[in-house]
Amino acid sequence: MKIAIGADHAGFSLKEKLRSQLAGEGHEVVDYGTSGEASCDYPDFAQPVAREVAAGRSDRGILVCSTGIGMAMAANKVDGVRAAPAMNEDEVHLTREHNDANVLTIGAKYVDEEEAMRMIHVFLNTSFAGGRHARRVAKIAQLEN
Repeated sequence: MKIAIGADHAGFSLKEKLRSQLAGEGHEVVDYGTSGEASCDYPDFAQPVAREVAAGRSDRGILVCSTGIGMAMAANKVDGVRAAPAMNEDEVHLTREHNDANVLTIGAKYVDEEEAMRMIHVFLNTSFAGGRHARRVAKIAQLEN
């Protein structure tokens, strides 16, 4: 799977670990920064990841900041993106299955590498259920216009 990944300074360390692990699992990982722990602004990294996913150039996106909330807010401004913060594996499963989330945001302040990877595996391996959920996702897309 081709995965776009990005982080701000608060998520940099965790992003680096996740990027390495995902690449080691055979995924093509495209890193949109940041490249260090110097203070920076999360929308600058959410936007290119979100655009890559919305354009279909990456299958999924992963964004990391302190809480995961700011990244989700910024990514969701891009038409075609359904970014969801990761809180636990069950919620990640449901946001893929019911909402067809295509970007996962992670709060480095709240999860360690192991927990983040468990949630990412759920995110990457859960299919969208379609059916009645497709109607609802289509209504979300209508809000973009």
